[in-house]
Amino acid sequence: MATYAIGDIQGCYDELRRLLDVVAFEPSRDRLWIAGDIVNRGPQTLQVLRFIRSLEDGAIATLGNHDLHLLVVAAGVRKPHRGDTLDELLSAPDCDELLDWLRRQKLMHAGAGYTMVHAGLLPQWTIAKAMALAAEVEAVLQGPDYGDFLQHMYGNEPLRWRDDLVGYDRLRIVVNAMTRLRLCKPDGTMEFSHKTGLTGVPPGYIPWFDVPDRASADTPLIFGHWAALGLLLRPNLLGIDSGCVWGRLLTAVRLEDRRIFQCDCAGVSGSGD
Repeated sequence: MATYAIGDIQGCYDELRRLLDVVAFEPSRDRLWIAGDIVNRGPQTLQVLRFIRSLEDGAIATLGNHDLHLLVVAAGVRKPHRGDTLDELLSAPDCDELLDWLRRQKLMHAGAGYTMVHAGLLPQWTIAKAMALAAEVEAVLQGPDYGDFLQHMYGNEPLRWRDDLVGYDRLRIVVNAMTRLRLCKPDGTMEFSHKTGLTGVPPGYIPWFDVPDRASADTPLIFGHWAALGLLLRPNLLGIDSGCVWGRLLTAVRLEDRRIFQCDCAGVSGSGD
């Protein structure tokens, strides 16, 4: 049995299947960990969702910003963006079943000595604290009032964590950190406008994973979301969004030995964030 962590797929079904052929993935034996942004901007969102759902316990997916965007658009809370590729899914006969499956996925996952989240964690959060906060959001997304939450989910405030946050402010900052974070100040104040690599970072901000004394640094973290950063491999970090939807690479890491497998995505003409 092997466990493969895969970066942002974003509706690139053909590339996903080619990568799984490269690793000789066997659903009855192996497991997939998917670091969020399963859908959107690539051409085959419907096929990707159907395939991953069909794997049942063979796949664990954490929710990314594009996955949440799909839920918001489907609920009529916001209109699609210009570059979205969601129409085929939204008109599919099994759309409701797929959306119900999607909103029941995790915001964060831990196991086998690793933790996985789509974007990042605030520096004050231990793994245990972050897992508890993720569970709060998951409970709301999976509950009967999830539509109300989707209407209040978007917004940049609050930018900094406080233990006394409650209600939608508390849930929103957890979602923002785990699905949108790239940069923050050493005190955890988040910044959301920077979307390129490590050059041109606004003064006073650093990558979330480089904050000194980050409380989650003792557990290897798997994350995606930052395509401009590219593949980042450190003893306690696996940044695995290698820009498939931008026409670069789709990456899988076999967690047992950290061997890297990649698929060329030069034929993809979508755009991602």
